[in-house]
Amino acid sequence: MIGRLLLGAVAYDPKVVTIWEGFRGWFREHDVDVDFVLFSHYERQVEQLLDGRIDLAWNSPLAWVRAQRLARHDGSAVRAVAMRDTDRDLRSAIVVRADSGIESLSDLSGRTVATGAVDSPQATLLPLALVRDAGLEPGRDVDVVRFDVGVGLHGDHIGGERDAAKALRAGRVDAACMIDSNLLLFGREGILSPGSVRVIGQTGMYDHCNLTAGPGSDEKTVDVVTELLLSMSYADDRLRPLLDLEGLKRWLPGRTDRYEALDAAVTASGFYDAEGGFGVADYRP
Repeated sequence: MIGRLLLGAVAYDPKVVTIWEGFRGWFREHDVDVDFVLFSHYERQVEQLLDGRIDLAWNSPLAWVRAQRLARHDGSAVRAVAMRDTDRDLRSAIVVRADSGIESLSDLSGRTVATGAVDSPQATLLPLALVRDAGLEPGRDVDVVRFDVGVGLHGDHIGGERDAAKALRAGRVDAACMIDSNLLLFGREGILSPGSVRVIGQTGMYDHCNLTAGPGSDEKTVDVVTELLLSMSYADDRLRPLLDLEGLKRWLPGRTDRYEALDAAVTASGFYDAEGGFGVADYRP
């Protein structure tokens, strides 16, 4: 075996076991011992990555932001080594009913906006940053109704966004926040039928998850694992089902320049402090 690494992943769905068991066997066939442990939420996973108890973490974008802040505070560093092709260049939207008369974000003053879970980058933190950019402070100028489904999963659970969409359709809120792909999904599901809603605000492009190497990991072994990930082929009959479960066609090198907007949103909302500590009083992962 070339080396040994322990990887952390959050068990947001039972398929996570199938995915990483399959990848584990494939890595072993390539002489790399990659084992994995599962966490119930991202906060503990990030803390154990920085403590050196795991070498790699399959991190949400919010977990990446916290990992960076904790590392800077400790005088160490983390690396984003890989990501899925589907993790790049995403957008979130704020939508209203087509017949609402709301034309712009500034029209949300005095209105009610539905979001996903408190820790959802795509359905809470980034869309509410758009509201702030329009000169409105969430919770003061705009009422916010959160749908806290899967708190601790950093928006990996679609339930909060689906509940927000249903509240918009039912007229209980004036606007709802969601990632573009879920807006399309809710259209196919009939929750927000085509033509029933309009987009009044859209974020800039951002990236989602990445595989993060911790400060205590062996750099050479991490590089070997990264190269193996990048070499995975969707044409491989054995790998294709695993890649489908993980939602990608190919792995790409990690990049970090598309997390800046989320980092700014975290600061503006006070979700984490500069040292990576919790800043939201009712956040209980």
